Amino acid sequence: MLDSSIKKFRIASFIEGLSYLVLLFIAMPIKYIGGNPIPVKIVGMTHGVLFCLFIYFLYTAMSEHKWSKKFSLFAFITSLVPFGMLFLDKYLKKKELASTPAKLV
Repeated sequence: MLDSSIKKFRIASFIEGLSYLVLLFIAMPIKYIGGNPIPVKIVGMTHGVLFCLFIYFLYTAMSEHKWSKKFSLFAFITSLVPFGMLFLDKYLKKKELASTPAKLV
């Protein structure tokens, strides 16, 4: 299931992106509108760890598949934009299909 570095990166990207959305649209309003800073501390720490994993898997996939610096920079920038993981996933699917050898039946 997780035999490809691109597949691992896709999953890490999606989970990191979801944690970013939870931080922005759930935890931060609770902090600033509701006056409760605890969700931002919990979700913020979780997002930070997931972001570090995102960078690790980006580097692993970039090194293994010899991605250009331009594409790698694009992948990094999408992690800074809300809903960016959806745009990145579209490109990663294409790269994953291109790197997967054809299976003989």
